[in-house]
Amino acid sequence: QVQLQESGPGLVKPSQMLSLTCAVSGGSITTSYYAWSWIRQPPGKGLEWMGAIAHDGNTYYSPSLKSRTSITRDTAKNQFSLQLSSVTPDDTAVYYCARFWMWEYDYWGQGTQVTVSS
Repeated sequence: QVQLQESGPGLVKPSQMLSLTCAVSGGSITTSYYAWSWIRQPPGKGLEWMGAIAHDGNTYYSPSLKSRTSITRDTAKNQFSLQLSSVTPDDTAVYYCARFWMWEYDYWGQGTQVTVSS
């Protein structure tokens, strides 16, 4: 059974960087052909795909967030991370990590609330 667990600070100040990590167990992040994604849901809004890192290390980003987003991985720890720079209160959301395979997100983390506030 694959499990994903997000971790990181729940409160970030405006203009600072948001950093989250997703620890994966029960499967390797280098296994073909999975892609490991970050998705967020602002309060009262729908899900927003932010970006992903594929099994081969290639990264893909939402055009609207690309200039502020970086997704990296640590294969030794079997985890991947999200960095979002220059955050504003509009970045307040529940952040999820998820596995994408065969055109669907088949495993999700439980989500972590991040609030941007001074």
